[in-house]
Amino acid sequence: MVCSAAPLLLLAMTLPLVGSPDAQASQPGHTQAGGESGQQLDQESGAGESVLVSVYVQLDFSNETWSAALSKPQTLPTASASSSLGTLTGLSLTTECSVNHDGCTYCACLSGYQWNNSVCSRHQPCQTLLEHRPCGCLIFCTNEAGYCQLLPPVPATLSLNSWLQMPGSTLNLTLLTSQEITNLKWFLWRTGSPSPSPILLQAGTRVSLTSSRGRVLLSIVNTTYKWAGDYICCFEAQGFRWELHQMVKVSLRATDVAQLPDQLSISCASSPGFQLSCCIPSEHLGYTASWSPGEGSEASSFNTSDSQCFVLAVRRCPAADTTYTCDLQSPGLSPLRVPVSVTIIQGGDTTCPEDSSAGAWNVTKAGHVAQAPCPGNKTGTVKRTCRPDGVWGPIHSSCTDTGLLALLYRARLLRAGQGWPDEEVPQILAQLPDQVVVVTSPSDLLALVNTIKVLAKIVASARIQLNGSALEALLKTTDKVLDMDASSLWTTARAQISAVGSNLLLAVETLARSLCPQDHPFSFGLPNVQLQTQLLRPTPPSDYRVSFSTQPMLQAHIPKHSLAPLGHNGTNVSVTSLMLRKLDHFLPSNYGQGLGDSLYATPGLVLAISIMAGGQVFNKGEVIMDFGDTNGTPHCVFWDHNLFQGKGGWSDAGCQVQAASASPTTHCICRHLTAFSILMSRHTVPKNTLLELLGQVGLGASIVALLVCLGVYRLVWRFVVQSKVAYLRHAALLNVVLCLLAADTCFLGASLLPPGPHSPLCLATAFLCHFLYLATFFWMLAQALMLAHQLLFVFHQLSKHRVLSLMVFLGYLCPMGFAGVTLGLYLPRGQYLGEGACWLDRKGGVFYTFVGPVLAIMGVNGLVLAMAVLKLLRPSLSEGPQVEKRQALLGVIKALLILTPIFGLTWVLGLATLLEEVSIVPHYLFTALNTSQGVFILLFGCLMDRKVQEALRKRFCRSQPPNSTISLGEQPSPGGHSQVS
Repeated sequence: MVCSAAPLLLLAMTLPLVGSPDAQASQPGHTQAGGESGQQLDQESGAGESVLVSVYVQLDFSNETWSAALSKPQTLPTASASSSLGTLTGLSLTTECSVNHDGCTYCACLSGYQWNNSVCSRHQPCQTLLEHRPCGCLIFCTNEAGYCQLLPPVPATLSLNSWLQMPGSTLNLTLLTSQEITNLKWFLWRTGSPSPSPILLQAGTRVSLTSSRGRVLLSIVNTTYKWAGDYICCFEAQGFRWELHQMVKVSLRATDVAQLPDQLSISCASSPGFQLSCCIPSEHLGYTASWSPGEGSEASSFNTSDSQCFVLAVRRCPAADTTYTCDLQSPGLSPLRVPVSVTIIQGGDTTCPEDSSAGAWNVTKAGHVAQAPCPGNKTGTVKRTCRPDGVWGPIHSSCTDTGLLALLYRARLLRAGQGWPDEEVPQILAQLPDQVVVVTSPSDLLALVNTIKVLAKIVASARIQLNGSALEALLKTTDKVLDMDASSLWTTARAQISAVGSNLLLAVETLARSLCPQDHPFSFGLPNVQLQTQLLRPTPPSDYRVSFSTQPMLQAHIPKHSLAPLGHNGTNVSVTSLMLRKLDHFLPSNYGQGLGDSLYATPGLVLAISIMAGGQVFNKGEVIMDFGDTNGTPHCVFWDHNLFQGKGGWSDAGCQVQAASASPTTHCICRHLTAFSILMSRHTVPKNTLLELLGQVGLGASIVALLVCLGVYRLVWRFVVQSKVAYLRHAALLNVVLCLLAADTCFLGASLLPPGPHSPLCLATAFLCHFLYLATFFWMLAQALMLAHQLLFVFHQLSKHRVLSLMVFLGYLCPMGFAGVTLGLYLPRGQYLGEGACWLDRKGGVFYTFVGPVLAIMGVNGLVLAMAVLKLLRPSLSEGPQVEKRQALLGVIKALLILTPIFGLTWVLGLATLLEEVSIVPHYLFTALNTSQGVFILLFGCLMDRKVQEALRKRFCRSQPPNSTISLGEQPSPGGHSQVS
């Protein structure tokens, strides 16, 4: 090297020293810039033994050219063996220094030498390097001596499972250490990355770090081309900083290649030529491409800011359908073949005509999808389907702003484990206000919201604290997002991802409460967003109160007793209050248990209150809110992000309405902290004492009537089951009585149980009521189907036991299936139980799993009755039933003819009570009819039967009636006694 005219500081390390046992060497002590002190000769070593010593030498070269030969190890003449003094036999230079124009000395280590940790920590490197990386050149601005030290053997080895990774595979890098290591860091220098420095790797959704004694494992799951590059392992050991490397390549996937188009239908008459392209990410510029077939075509390529595209210009249209293939090759990587199918439109094919009214759409064959590139600085495609009838379908665009996509990908990689979260999250947030102005499509809106969502997850998992400027950038972005057009952006975005509004709410909540303590108190207001924070310090005040300048004014109050438990551990307590306008209109119309599917209106305000204590979110506590004057019946609700499989929904659990005594406003009291609002409904089910009394009296009368019916059957059973038809008819009716009696008893007893899904007894009672009431109607269906079978298949009758088995299956197993499936579907959604009752939610879809089968059964029974009446009124000579059988069938028809209309009308009225703006009359009629079903069965199913009446008369006219017992499988014996089969 050529040195300047200033003195050059050189540090030397001696090589083998030969001397006698009496030889002494004077060593320099520890210098400020040096490493360990020089070693002394071993006083006890034998004659002629070589010993490695350190000697500090400074050579001053003025106006001289440094000879490159001097940088090599120097071999000196061998000393005489008789010499009594130690002799220097070799010389190796360790450090070269030069004085810069700023007066500081730049000292670089030669190969095999390095500055130790203590020196590195006190001096600046000659070039900007990442922390913990080895330092080979340092800047000395003070006149102090020092030298690079000889590196010991590498104390670790770095290996990987495969240098060539297939997409989706798991990459494992294993560090095996022979010495104790500290300050271990992993970095990735991505292939093709324009970054001047490698990227830090940390634990994330794809990166995991596990360590044991002498072994550290870095695992990366689901690798893509974003994980290809030079992996660097940096650590400290034996007083030095070490750096180990491994190069990893990852092949591209077919989905990483953008084809335009991926399919094409073309008319050779109108378009003799066409152009195809396949584009790969710019990180993989090492790929080359070739097209096949390539006859009559011209291939070319061009680069964009983020991709490299290979283009095939086909000059001559092929005569038949052809599949063109883009073959991508890269040394050491698996080849990738990307097909593009080209369909030739023939004469007589149905086509969609050329359309330039909504873009440039060429003639396209029916059933195919036309594609066009995105305009401007957008990424994606625009697609339009040509329907089978030759009519163009709607246009579907996935075009997304390139800048927004870049921020989203950066955030996703950060969460996966690439990057510096503390630094990059505020940087991305600072860019959002500038990017929000480019949102012009639903895809742009989804990309922006997803970016905020990913950042919130990073902040929550890494416990990052944001400064005030980053939070202001977030709030400005949120304000503009809430002001975006609902019809053109939000509606379409919600159609694609229904939970987009819920995702935005959760993300903004999470980020807003992550403000660093030194920036409290913080207040920021915009038309759609207002934020107020307060640091309560270890000792909370008596109460916390906050108000927002909305119309009407929104106020909140947290009592002292809710804050008192937080002040005992001595940690800082912060309260964040966030008001969002319009966001409730963009949330899914999902209503949890107790709210049902009624149409609700919201005040346009969502209030989110969060408490942080010692870095942890505190969700328990009482909060009192005043949303101002409300029209209609208010429901105090909060947004539960866990409802509806994570899509979110309104819930009133833990919240209640409390009317204010001195004002027309309504206070909401909730016993937890989250995002709150109110729902107003103009529809309420009439609830008054008279209606409840009517229901209880009706159920009591029904239970008494059913017990009387069982008593009647106990007396007359053997007299009324003389024929097969009569036996089956009364067996079905007996099961109807048993099911309805058990159902009414459960329903009446349910009022004594604590309501709610957390009560096992309440849940079990609701399930039993659902099953038993369904079983009642399924047994009526079994009775009607038995009647139809007896009338239609006169000469193909089934045995009594077989028919009874089928009836049991229909009467019990079918309703059990309905009830079980309903429980499994609606209980996880929080839509199973009604508000304040151990019965199905009357406002939700779960109620229709009961009413639907009931009305369907009533409809089938009506059809069977119509057929039976016509059949018996005009019987043919060949298939007319016998007189006794005819009378039994008439008994079935009479009972069904009366009960079916009554029960059908009952549940038609039940549906009417669910409608909006219904009067109170249907509620009374439904309650009266529904709770009197047992009375109707006793009268029209039992007592009006002629056989029952005759049996009762015979029973009470004889003093010693024959013994009888109730059994579904009994046969009368000749001696008058019944036998159980």
